[in-house]
Amino acid sequence: MSKGGFQRSGLEWFSSLPACLLLLAVVIFSTSSDIHNQMLRGGEELWSGYYKLRMDPVQPTCDPNRDIEAAVAAELAAGTVADDPMAALLGTEEKDPADVRLAIERAVADCRAALQDFDDLRGQLTPGLKVYRAAELFIADLIAFGLESQRFVLVILVMLCAVTATLTRHHIAMRAMETRLDYTVSHTLQTIANAMLLGSSAIFRQSSLGSATAVSSEELLLHNFWIAGFACLTLASLYRLFRVPEDLRGGGSLNKALLAVPLYTVMCLISGSYFALIGHASGIGIYLGKMMELSDMFLNVGLYVWVGMMLKQTHLATLVFNVFRPWRMPPEMLAVVAVLVAAVPTAYTGASGIFVIAAGAVIYTELRAAGARRHLALAATAMSGSLGVVLRPCLLVVVIAYLNREVTTDELFGWGIWVFVLTATMFALVALSVNRQGQFNLAPSAEAFPAMMQALKPLIPYVLVIAAVVFFYRLVLDVGMDEFSAPRLLPVIMLAILVYESVSLKNRRRKASGDINHKRLEWSLRNATNDTTAEIGALLLLLGLSVSIGGVIERAHLMEAFPQAFNSAWSAMLLMVVILVILGMIMDAFGAVILVTATVATIAYSSGIHPVHFWMVTLVAFELGYLSPPVALNHLLTRQVVGEAEVLAAQQEAGTFYQRHERIIMPLIAMGISLVLVAFVPLIFYA
Repeated sequence: MSKGGFQRSGLEWFSSLPACLLLLAVVIFSTSSDIHNQMLRGGEELWSGYYKLRMDPVQPTCDPNRDIEAAVAAELAAGTVADDPMAALLGTEEKDPADVRLAIERAVADCRAALQDFDDLRGQLTPGLKVYRAAELFIADLIAFGLESQRFVLVILVMLCAVTATLTRHHIAMRAMETRLDYTVSHTLQTIANAMLLGSSAIFRQSSLGSATAVSSEELLLHNFWIAGFACLTLASLYRLFRVPEDLRGGGSLNKALLAVPLYTVMCLISGSYFALIGHASGIGIYLGKMMELSDMFLNVGLYVWVGMMLKQTHLATLVFNVFRPWRMPPEMLAVVAVLVAAVPTAYTGASGIFVIAAGAVIYTELRAAGARRHLALAATAMSGSLGVVLRPCLLVVVIAYLNREVTTDELFGWGIWVFVLTATMFALVALSVNRQGQFNLAPSAEAFPAMMQALKPLIPYVLVIAAVVFFYRLVLDVGMDEFSAPRLLPVIMLAILVYESVSLKNRRRKASGDINHKRLEWSLRNATNDTTAEIGALLLLLGLSVSIGGVIERAHLMEAFPQAFNSAWSAMLLMVVILVILGMIMDAFGAVILVTATVATIAYSSGIHPVHFWMVTLVAFELGYLSPPVALNHLLTRQVVGEAEVLAAQQEAGTFYQRHERIIMPLIAMGISLVLVAFVPLIFYA
């Protein structure tokens, strides 16, 4: 039985609970701006001129009863200042009494109007307005505090989650640790890499203090946060190095042990060594500091991971599979349906890897239960997050539009629909034709359709819950569901779904079966945050080091080895495809987008490739890279959620070369053909 209430483990108290509070704070800060906008609008409707009433009016100091005749006489008597050199140069001019009188009369009239306005505003300062104003100003201060603390929240979240991922052995690597040698090599190199991060951050802080530009107290505090975080991360890896688990077997080889080293460690060792060799030891710290320039984007990544982990705690994925089960589809067709349906939540969870982590285990289990062979189930699970990255409101597309003024989200999402249709069609053709073993003996529609309608009924409350949250934001806060509001709406939607399941479904099941161990809201939220904490640590640290690898590529001037413009768009596109796939193989999506924006994109534009076309190619190439060895990030995440035993069992299955490697080859064929079509067919029409 799971712990409930305040019975938490030490790691939950000091890791997942603070991470949950930080993520909730991000949602509150982002939502408070919507609330504030509505409060300003409501204040103006309740009290005309509310914008003037936000602060107490200040009484004018002028005299409304000024003697105009005396003032005119005094002004005329004053004349021109005798020692004014400019007046002496230009010559003096007698003041016109009529002009002087008119100016003074206008000043007196303005004074009386200002005093009348002051009296009117003071008369509107009712107790109700003061209470409303106090609440509105509090929200305004909350927004200002949230904007100022965004960078600190990100640093704390990254470091807290990175330490958790280290302590729980949850970093992303090419293979899991199976032997003591794997464990020792992995944590030794992790300790070295973390110490390298600590040293680079400390050197960056010292060089900032020694520069001619003054360092603000806020920047200095941010440096201190990075240093403290990497110090804790180094101690965590050192602690793990000397606390070898008992379940590891002996033996092993060095080559396999090196594959158990986390990807962020490899990236850190490469970039850190390069920067040290060129005499720029603070390089990693500088590029990690660049994360702060896009702190809202990286915090949104954390929110999307949280949304994905909350989705994992719900029954939504299983209920959706129940809708298609009455048709008794062959495994290949069910795999196609699973990948197509997964495209929508993929778009709403921000990136392909997040969805694989969230729903990959359910997809794999359901496909296996339907009779799918292991390789087919693994291939579909790895691809489940690949097709939806071009659909609204995917965060990756929003980041591309934010960094590149040549494109807009509407343009990218508009063409993204057609790219989705293409990639979905190619996957369906490959899955249903190559190595198809299942028979198309679908259930009769008279039998399957009523059962399908019956299976849709449990989904209706979920639709109503989602609609209620969306309508609430639309009607009360005037915020629609789009790519910009999704990061703050989706956590609220998932929390509402967890509340619904906790209050309704679990209570109903407990009454029916007498089960007292039903999932409570606190239990579901805690488990979701436990998973989130480790995943955020693994993903954001990997993302940060991807930015650092991008810095190595940038400083090594590797892109300058290629022409900065091509006479032929076809030649340029061929080079772009190769480069983009390689970047997708070795870098995280967000880090790769930053690098591509600074380097490859300008070459493409100069060579006559349309910006929208280029970024569509980039997205498809990245997804192909995530499915391509030697790294194949989506396959690594699939192995992480389905278990090492299932992957090993698949590798031991007999058959032809294709059948023994179907989980790798099938996605490569589908996405590879799609990439070629997306890259080169449009050139026929505009090149």
